[in-house]
Amino acid sequence: MSQDLPRPTGPVVGFDLDMTLIDTAPGFGEVLRVLGRELGVDFPVARMTERLGPPLEHLLADHLPPDQVGPAGDRFRALYPGHAIATVPTLPGAREAIGAVRRHAGRVLVVTGKYAPNARLHLDHLGLEVDRLEGWVWGAGKADVLREEGAGIYVGDHVHDVEGARAAGALSVSVLTGGCERAELLDAGTDVVLASLHEFPDWLDDHVAQRPAS
Repeated sequence: MSQDLPRPTGPVVGFDLDMTLIDTAPGFGEVLRVLGRELGVDFPVARMTERLGPPLEHLLADHLPPDQVGPAGDRFRALYPGHAIATVPTLPGAREAIGAVRRHAGRVLVVTGKYAPNARLHLDHLGLEVDRLEGWVWGAGKADVLREEGAGIYVGDHVHDVEGARAAGALSVSVLTGGCERAELLDAGTDVVLASLHEFPDWLDDHVAQRPAS
């Protein structure tokens, strides 16, 4: 009989995936090129990978007839494992950021707009161990799982990650490794802006130290 393990007593921290924990741009771009060759479409790959985060169909909708967007999205996701897993690295500081949450006896969530099976392939390939992965959620839609898990912090790179954190009542921590600039993240209402996840462990140490004792 399995025995329930005690829940972590430290902070519950959610992370976005693309351009927060991992540099998805090279793999994403390669899949776009392969898909474009199949469809006979010259996708503007550099522009489409500047600000990753929005749902794939939003990106495709500007370049395909409406009736082709859904099937193209399905084909993109099918192509993805063969072209975008091995070439995608962690972003600087990602492992240390997860380790910092563990050091404080916390719980790590990944809450992402990416198709969950492909997100899982990234985590497994890179050896990133998390307590829960929730995929295909975007913007304020991320709030449901953050609230369900009691997340007090959500870390992302996009203004819509800020939206998700605020909708969940979580502290919004933004990193500048995606396409959003400091000013627009602050305008969106983020609480903290870090240059990269390299700065997250020290920030978390300070944040935990300032929390009132329970």
